[in-house]
Amino acid sequence: MRIILSTVLTTILLLTQTDAADMQQQKVELGKKLFFDTILSKNGTQRCATCHNPERGFVDSRDNGVKGAASLGDDGKSIGDRNAPTAAYAKFSPVFHLDKKKGEYVGGQFLDGREKDLKGQAGGPPLNPVEMGMPSKAFLVERLKKDPVYNKAFKAIYGEDIFKNSDKAYDAMAGAIAAFEKTEEFSPFDSKYDRYLRDEYDLTVLEDLGRSLFFSNNNNNCASCHLLKEEDAEKETFTNYKYHNIGVPQNHALMAKNVVDPETFIDHGLLNNPAVKDKKYDGKFKVPTLRNIAVTGPYMHNGVFQKLSTVIEFYDKYVNKERTLNPETGKPWADPEVKVDKEDMKLLKEAKALTDRKVKALVAFLNLLTDKRYEHLIPKDD
Repeated sequence: MRIILSTVLTTILLLTQTDAADMQQQKVELGKKLFFDTILSKNGTQRCATCHNPERGFVDSRDNGVKGAASLGDDGKSIGDRNAPTAAYAKFSPVFHLDKKKGEYVGGQFLDGREKDLKGQAGGPPLNPVEMGMPSKAFLVERLKKDPVYNKAFKAIYGEDIFKNSDKAYDAMAGAIAAFEKTEEFSPFDSKYDRYLRDEYDLTVLEDLGRSLFFSNNNNNCASCHLLKEEDAEKETFTNYKYHNIGVPQNHALMAKNVVDPETFIDHGLLNNPAVKDKKYDGKFKVPTLRNIAVTGPYMHNGVFQKLSTVIEFYDKYVNKERTLNPETGKPWADPEVKVDKEDMKLLKEAKALTDRKVKALVAFLNLLTDKRYEHLIPKDD
């Protein structure tokens, strides 16, 4: 009798697990359809994939009249004031929280962590007036309800009553997109660096030098912010998900396009997050993943730098007296948008000056972090 009962329970457990897996797969498939559908934008001109193009590292690959620094909205004229972060490897960012022992905010989504997780992030753009422009959750839910394919899918996954509550239906929509973004399509870990760790790729001399520089505490502080695990750990995302202010200057061209006075506009970063009140966090932005960094420019929160080598030289200028000019403008480096605080400045000034060869070596190493599908996009002149 016990054997029969045990067999029955095991069968029920397996069926339950199978049903759960099947339901999760249905959510992923629904999320994928939504990710590529213009139904989420008011005028039907944009999809999630517009600003997170899967063919270009899940960033906005359009010029938008600002050299890719920010995204063009559904209305065809609105321009954002920040560079769209990659959606690749975003699932690894922890839920936004304050590390009380260290007094540091960690994780979340968007550059200021204003959404705690991927579902929150997925629900943001449709309602943003300068992005997808939907007037309300109810407006979008009504669209989904009237679409026969979505009507059937939502009811099959979330129940017949899902459309009776707009908030719940909207939450389900965002959750489905998040489920899709958590799949391996967004985080394959198949770059040359990953293959190197599996003994499937041999580093060149320059790449090997760049790797040594990146992980070395005696040369620079790359790993201080862009490392979550130990050196050469598998499935490293190359960010500690913390927030720093490294003295990035304003992108005046972007501000002008936004019809914003660059003399008065300040992006306060983390301080723009409603959950953050202390002014000591002013101007801090989340450390981005370095996965696919070679093909996801322009760089910094406002896309102020076009080339990866410029970013490295920007860091180097804090300790290298010869780095007086921005190589992209030929002019002296502009002042920080928000003055760097003492702790972040300490991190910057603990590094050692880089030679031009070492800059190239670091670029070569960062190129290694490009997913296999994007290797053909790596710039040849950086």
